Amino acid sequence: MPQSLVQVYVHIVFSTKDRQPFLNEPTLRGQLHAYLAGICKKQESPALIVGGVADHVHLLVRLAKVGAISDLIRDLKRNSTIWLKEAEPTKSDFHWQQGYGAFSISPGHLDALTRYITNQEEHHRTISFKEELRRLCRKYGVELDEKYVWD
Repeated sequence: MPQSLVQVYVHIVFSTKDRQPFLNEPTLRGQLHAYLAGICKKQESPALIVGGVADHVHLLVRLAKVGAISDLIRDLKRNSTIWLKEAEPTKSDFHWQQGYGAFSISPGHLDALTRYITNQEEHHRTISFKEELRRLCRKYGVELDEKYVWD
């Protein structure tokens, strides 16, 4: 086949280092989400939605034809850290956690996941990021070794 056809959706989740609430200001958080979406677009992996709360982000991304998920996430974290520290000098100690979650999504589940990401603030009134990640891993059948996931 002379043409490469790709439609792979991924739900990406990662938190701030030690789940510190660095992103508690809604305006800054919205700007960061837009910046993350811009990085995705530049990497030819457009974000359908970016959302989150004070201590973590969720991205729903359609992956590019080339490149690894790990490279995309590396660029997301590195470039957004630089941007955030320049945009808000009081956040000079900001860092993302070392790891991440990346889960494949069926096209039939895009609407439900979009609603889920949109409603993060409401969702996190009753559940912590740790419990959310545990639930996501159970849902997607990913074994979670808690010795290594909470940095």
